[in-house]
Amino acid sequence: MSSIGKIARRTFLFGTLAVAGGAAFAAWYVAKPAPNPLEPGEGETALNPWVVIDNEGITVVAPHAEMGQGTMTTWAALIAEELDVTLDQIRIIHGPPAQAYYNHAMLGLAVEGKGYDASSLQRSLGDLIGHVGKVMSLQVTGGSTAMKDGFERMRVVGATTRELLVQAAANRLDVSPAELVTDKGHVIAPDGTKIPYTRLAAEAAELEAPRIELREPEEWKILGTRFQRVDIPAKTTGTAIFAIDTRLPGQKFAAIRLAPTRATVRDFDAFEVSRMPGVEKVVDLGDGLAVIASNTWIAQDAVNRIPVEWNAARYQKDDAALAKALEQAFDKEPDSMLRDDGDVTRLHRDAQQIEAEYRVPFLAHATMEPQSCNAWFDGGKLRLWTGSQMPTFAVSVAAEEAGLDEDDVEMTVTYLGGGFGRRGEVDAVRYATRIAKEVPGSPVLLTYSREEDMTHDFYRPAAIARFRGAVREGTAEMLEARISSVPVTGPALTRAAGFAPGGPDQAIVEGAFNQPYDIFNYRVQGFAASEMPPVGFWRSVGSSINGFFMESFMDEMAHAAGADPIEFRQALCRDEFLPAWEVLNAVKEMSGWTDEKPEGVGRGVAMCYSFGTPVAVVVEVRMQDDAIRVTRAWMAADPGVALAPDNIEAQLTGGLAMGLSAAIGEEITFAEGAVQQRNFPDYEPLRITQMPQVRVRILETQEHIGGIGEPGTPPAAPALANAIFDLTGERYRTLPLKHHVDFYV
Repeated sequence: MSSIGKIARRTFLFGTLAVAGGAAFAAWYVAKPAPNPLEPGEGETALNPWVVIDNEGITVVAPHAEMGQGTMTTWAALIAEELDVTLDQIRIIHGPPAQAYYNHAMLGLAVEGKGYDASSLQRSLGDLIGHVGKVMSLQVTGGSTAMKDGFERMRVVGATTRELLVQAAANRLDVSPAELVTDKGHVIAPDGTKIPYTRLAAEAAELEAPRIELREPEEWKILGTRFQRVDIPAKTTGTAIFAIDTRLPGQKFAAIRLAPTRATVRDFDAFEVSRMPGVEKVVDLGDGLAVIASNTWIAQDAVNRIPVEWNAARYQKDDAALAKALEQAFDKEPDSMLRDDGDVTRLHRDAQQIEAEYRVPFLAHATMEPQSCNAWFDGGKLRLWTGSQMPTFAVSVAAEEAGLDEDDVEMTVTYLGGGFGRRGEVDAVRYATRIAKEVPGSPVLLTYSREEDMTHDFYRPAAIARFRGAVREGTAEMLEARISSVPVTGPALTRAAGFAPGGPDQAIVEGAFNQPYDIFNYRVQGFAASEMPPVGFWRSVGSSINGFFMESFMDEMAHAAGADPIEFRQALCRDEFLPAWEVLNAVKEMSGWTDEKPEGVGRGVAMCYSFGTPVAVVVEVRMQDDAIRVTRAWMAADPGVALAPDNIEAQLTGGLAMGLSAAIGEEITFAEGAVQQRNFPDYEPLRITQMPQVRVRILETQEHIGGIGEPGTPPAAPALANAIFDLTGERYRTLPLKHHVDFYV
């Protein structure tokens, strides 16, 4: 059991203490500040775990991973807003793995149920439970929680730091703090005296934290405006450092070749490869082989030349068997029933019933930077350089693999060349550590080849959904969804943290049970399939799957009811969750939605609520050169508070592109237990010529801040499928759509 497993047990013990009468002690442990992990050097002052000031300026720590979603900049903006500095006055760095950087928002999500209708009590309880993340050192980037996690915490950090600096200036000038103001990194006295923060930090660090008041949004100077992301210049000039770019003194390079069946090595012969120029060592990993060499290309060439026999897969071997396993799951007891409103078996005799079955395949993450980790083991210490969405868990896994205490493992979190959930996995860290132990004293950069990355991903699960519905008098009277898929949460957390929560897997049904539609008879059940390939968190997780199922069926119900698809949805969500009605209204207006369209044009709509944010999309398609071309898309989202409008627009557009890629052409298939797709020619995302023109509108009508990194993806596929139906009259219920129609390239 890993150290995280020990932490989990410790968490359980605190819970036991609370039950046994030690509630005060448990509450104290959860509430007390986490240790500051920063070790300031000469002339530096760490006023808290997020702000360091020296003679050169201010450095802000962003603990959430920057994998292209702009979170570093927005977190820094939250601090800068209250600290009274401009963004160009601060330097932003990734934080080290540390308890202080736990994700407060992540655990609270489970308490909120459907989310959009969470009561004040549920949100307060979620806030309390969120602090348990500190006990678990839950430093996680995921679930579109970064802004929800930092929205108040980072503004409090900025305001507290500012007031400490003001108090230090007041002490020095022998005046009241109320007489002082701050502006652009200075404390300013009534007589015009300006003292820079850099000259007050050491004195401020000796003071007690004052009471603070956060500024009202009307007073914001940075938040809510359009500001430049700090990571863009380095990424556009090629100077940004990803794990794959790290180079250390005496650098060695490694490549791996894992069992294509995800099983173990039966036999291999490394005699010839060991004599190749540049090859230093062949390592038996148990479930694969690694070669350590003088460069990555030699290592990859060599490891692929080794004759190997593999053992058979422990899961269903081909697509037909996997599909059968998903179908058979419907015969078991449901894994979950998270919504059961009314009675889906009793319908009005005039109701029109419809049924449909939908299917989606496994999907890979296909990050632009393949999995990589640089590891340097000297016998007593281990240093790692990698991009990770779960760095504290990765450190624990590395310590276990190296046989060290966690205090003897140091990790530098680099930029992530795409994550989408893939870099919440710890396989690259585990293998890099295992390989580095073979050459103690030398750093080894492990880089997966594209083929190894694609064939050994932890995939978005395949799924089957069986829907039943009834409409009457132009509206929905009943909706029943039965969804068969593979549990994601338990296996993924077990791999990363050594433990998993019990109970049903919400990921199987999210995006279906929690949609803000006021349908009197509404039931959603999840069914868990077994003996399946390993799966993991893929952008939007279950909502990316069920968004297609749910919104395709809503379209079918609208047409069966003889209703306009947008008005049909609006009528169902107006009294249930008004922001959903608003985003639908926005895309209706933006797209000029009417019954009349030019010849050869189709339009489809979808609305999905996920990660606290409703997003509506209208997609337009046209026939061009005997193929279907996606020409335009209109998106509207309501995240409650638009902290960085430019970045929100970028995230929604990127999410749409990823959703269209999955809808049109991507799939992972299996034969003889092995994945058949090995590189982008086999697993083709959207091409530039296929990307539609996109217009985005951001609303701020809902009360609570929602996520934005993931909600743009779920409505893409159903909006496209519904548009194709509008154009051709053919309803396609299985992805990818390339198997049904030709797309313009």
